[in-house]
Amino acid sequence: MADNPKIRTPIVCVMGHVDHGKTSLLDRIRGSSVVSTEVGAITQHIGATIVPIDAIRSMGGTIGKSLNIPGLLFIDTPGHRAFTTLRARGGALADMAILVVDINQGFQPQTIEALQILRGCRTPFVIAATKIDRIHGWRVFENESFLVSFAKQNDRVKGDVENKTYEIVGKLSEFDFSADRFDRVSDFKRNLAIVPVSAHTGEGISDLLLVMIGLAQRYMGEELTLLVEGPGAGTVLEVKEERGLGTTLDVILYDGTLAIGDEIAVATQGDIVVTKVRSLLKPRPMKEILVEDRFERVKSVAAAAGIKVTAPNLENVIAGSPFFVIRGNREEVEAKIKKEMTEIHVKLADEGIVIKADTIGALEALCKELEGKGIGVMRAEVGPVSRHDLIDTETIKNPVFRVLLSFNTPILPDAADMIKNPLYTQVKVFEGRVIYQLIDQYLEWRDEQKRLLEKQRFEHIVMPAKIRLLPDCVFRQSNPAIVGVRVLGGKLRSDVNLIKTDGKKVGHLKSMQLRQESIREADAGLEVAISIEGVTVGRQLNIGDDLFVDIPERHVKVLEREMLKTLNVSTQEILGEFTTMRRKGDPFWGK
Repeated sequence: MADNPKIRTPIVCVMGHVDHGKTSLLDRIRGSSVVSTEVGAITQHIGATIVPIDAIRSMGGTIGKSLNIPGLLFIDTPGHRAFTTLRARGGALADMAILVVDINQGFQPQTIEALQILRGCRTPFVIAATKIDRIHGWRVFENESFLVSFAKQNDRVKGDVENKTYEIVGKLSEFDFSADRFDRVSDFKRNLAIVPVSAHTGEGISDLLLVMIGLAQRYMGEELTLLVEGPGAGTVLEVKEERGLGTTLDVILYDGTLAIGDEIAVATQGDIVVTKVRSLLKPRPMKEILVEDRFERVKSVAAAAGIKVTAPNLENVIAGSPFFVIRGNREEVEAKIKKEMTEIHVKLADEGIVIKADTIGALEALCKELEGKGIGVMRAEVGPVSRHDLIDTETIKNPVFRVLLSFNTPILPDAADMIKNPLYTQVKVFEGRVIYQLIDQYLEWRDEQKRLLEKQRFEHIVMPAKIRLLPDCVFRQSNPAIVGVRVLGGKLRSDVNLIKTDGKKVGHLKSMQLRQESIREADAGLEVAISIEGVTVGRQLNIGDDLFVDIPERHVKVLEREMLKTLNVSTQEILGEFTTMRRKGDPFWGK
């Protein structure tokens, strides 16, 4: 029965907040350790694992005899918030879902996000309340069902489990979901089942699988369409170069059938390739397609399945793109692929950075995350970073956008040579294999560049200052006049023009000295010697006179609109005195 090609394996999407244990849960089911291969222990791509019905039966419990499915195909979706689009696609692709929630941490932003996706896709799901072994005082009973383990716990631990479970129930009720622990649910269509589990100890895993089978049985013939009909349809997970096979496609076949000799259509950059399947390699049951290194050769495969496909001309296929078997009208299939490719959720801006990624899903995720942080994307493409990409990026005028983010995709040798030599390109390139880390690197660099640019710009702004000529401190009357002054307020810098408090021009402050050493600036309270060009003491200037630094009108606008909060109280006061004096004759001066 399990090998009946007419019956489609239900697809189960595993969703939830980052680090709540989604991949670890699947690792426990399939007895592998995929989580250790993921960068930063956060799933970066969708993987597919088939769990045969016999394996589920062997874990114990009773499965309805009328159920006639080969098993369950699990899709492990990425956990980071950046992958909302991929999770949404996974949610739409899946027949059922497991929403993973850390029983100790409860709901997090991505948990709520996943709930909204599942609601929008009308996908039946259960809650896996993970990490029960981390509840203080929990006694471990390896691979036991939850109810058996729970019965052996002391009353305090039982109370903790009950309280934490009902916190999840309460949170779900806020989103209009009725829920209870799985053993207390009689109608799975009216109530969500919460299954407490531990991926670390295996406790509750058998209960979770049996509840999923029960859910499939409940929805068979209604919301779920389980009969395989017609030509195969799927999504390309990855494009890989395999020794002895050439370029291969890792595909999730979500509908129909696929056989050796079938004509298939797939998307490449700006084109559609039609080719014939040479061979099909299926991962062994309980193994994940993204990491399986030993495959079983098959003549045909029925949905749902993770399958490796070999065929000619696959080199430029785009990971994340649609995959269709052609049995009939080729033009219709090509039109369908073109339509799906135009619906890729990448929002481009007139001004922004350039991104390159290895899959469409990663590209969408990067764009979505950048958009959420207010960063525009001017160009987004799947594929390696080339010399042409750098040349294009160099044309961006804004230096903080003259940037290329490379996610999990190679940099071609000619581009790498350009990056090494700053004489060849001014483009800043960031490489990474974890999306949020890549974006954080860029944001840190961008903020630093903005600080440097702002500093350079503000260094040229004439700062407010007011000075008073000191008695007995005239060291030279003219050519240039050298006098002692006290800085009454603000920040006095050299190479500025001076005016009297009535607005009359005095001369140009050329240089300053403090204790016979030249200085560039002096703060309020200091007494310094200054040289003034174009003035004679005793004629245009007298002892006891107060002078302002003459600030150009355009500089006043910058000071008042952009720099005011950065100025100290003394400098703000002097700026106010200066602008009041200037605006006596023209109220709109400097505004």
